[in-house]
Amino acid sequence: MWVKVIKVHELGGPEVLSWEEVEIGDPKEGEIRIKNKAGVNYVDIYYRTGLHRAPLPFIPGKEAVGVVSAVGPGVTSFKVGDVVSYADNPMGSYAEEQIIPASVAIPIPPAIDYKTAASVLLKGMTAYVLVRQAFKVQRGHTVLVHAAAAGVGSLLCQWANALGATVIGTVSTEEKVGQATQDGCRHVIVYTKEDFVTRVAEITSGEGVHVVYDAVGKDTFQAPHFVEQGSLACLMSRGCMISYGQSSGSRPDPVRLSDLAPKSLILGRPGLMHYTTNHDELLQAASEVFASIMAGVLQVHSNHVYLLSEAARVHKDLEARRTSGSIVLIPDGQRL
Repeated sequence: MWVKVIKVHELGGPEVLSWEEVEIGDPKEGEIRIKNKAGVNYVDIYYRTGLHRAPLPFIPGKEAVGVVSAVGPGVTSFKVGDVVSYADNPMGSYAEEQIIPASVAIPIPPAIDYKTAASVLLKGMTAYVLVRQAFKVQRGHTVLVHAAAAGVGSLLCQWANALGATVIGTVSTEEKVGQATQDGCRHVIVYTKEDFVTRVAEITSGEGVHVVYDAVGKDTFQAPHFVEQGSLACLMSRGCMISYGQSSGSRPDPVRLSDLAPKSLILGRPGLMHYTTNHDELLQAASEVFASIMAGVLQVHSNHVYLLSEAARVHKDLEARRTSGSIVLIPDGQRL
């Protein structure tokens, strides 16, 4: 059968996202085929530009929800018509239909709608790892979340607030302050207009924060135009710096261990795949996300829906910071 996909033949800007038709077969042993509605993540841009490597040509996309349209030999856990989601691997969700291993598919609870499921799984499991695994946020902690109105950032703020932390969020524009506040930020800093290091010092009376969650990278991590060098300066003694993205670019220089020594800081770069190394860990992370949504702890802001054929426009908007919350791609001619 032939399906429409977005394909990348060469690395570059959004214009390299090509709208094509490809042929896919039937699922093989242990595989299923699903009709996709894809979530968009900033990591898709990293692959498109070559910051993260994938063999060319490739179909982008690391998150989707879909209906099972075919089941391969040996698969007993799913049947045609089941609604499932998957996140992280394999890549290829920018497609009308896709074949994936049954072992990575996760059943969607009936209470979770398609739009939410397509928006949340990869971002939600990432947020779960960041606040419950890489650094265990507890009541009384003060946390700093950069890009607080972004997909993962929004969930991080909500989850940390629900755990009893005081959340300080940074956003790129005044228009995003309201969402960050709604998501549990006690204080919101527009980092393009204010020196966030100075503001964090003022908010915490000079004590600093327990943990910084940084998905921005070059502009925030250790940027020389901020007083005392960016995010590291915001940490209290024995604080933890969690880097999980680099939307503004990666730091050009290596981090020196001596930069961490004055306050005995901890620096981490966790990856979701290392916390979901087996099926049990995968299901545990997903169940925590779905349970938090159904309990009202997490509100998923699925603010933007585009057609699959509009993927290049999606990437332009995402890179220009014209979006907030989560983005969903739906096949042309379909509805959520």
